[in-house]
Amino acid sequence: MGLLDGLLGNLVGSLSANDPKHASLANSVLSMVTNPQAGGIGGILSSFEAGGLGHLVQSWISTGANLPVSAQQIEQVLGSGKIAALAQSAGLTPDVVKAKLTEFLPAIIDKLTPNGAVKA
Repeated sequence: MGLLDGLLGNLVGSLSANDPKHASLANSVLSMVTNPQAGGIGGILSSFEAGGLGHLVQSWISTGANLPVSAQQIEQVLGSGKIAALAQSAGLTPDVVKAKLTEFLPAIIDKLTPNGAVKA
């Protein structure tokens, strides 16, 4: 997994623009998406599907263009409690977290599924 770790580290660095708080948030999102106990990509997909937004995550997983997600959709799917926990952990406001997640989630999921499929 060394190559994947390096690619994800580069992604976190590029997403966070060398801001430690944004890097902390990006790492939290990466952990949430890759950790099976936290639900992993499948959990994110299920949450978006339950909210009627599964097509967004499917676009991030597929090899085509990534559809955008709004801050309101992020909050709808993840819930204000999860947003607040991520904000507190990173030392950011919930509004900043929602805005950054509109960038982080599609990019991270896209990079973790380079062949258009979720690994089991």
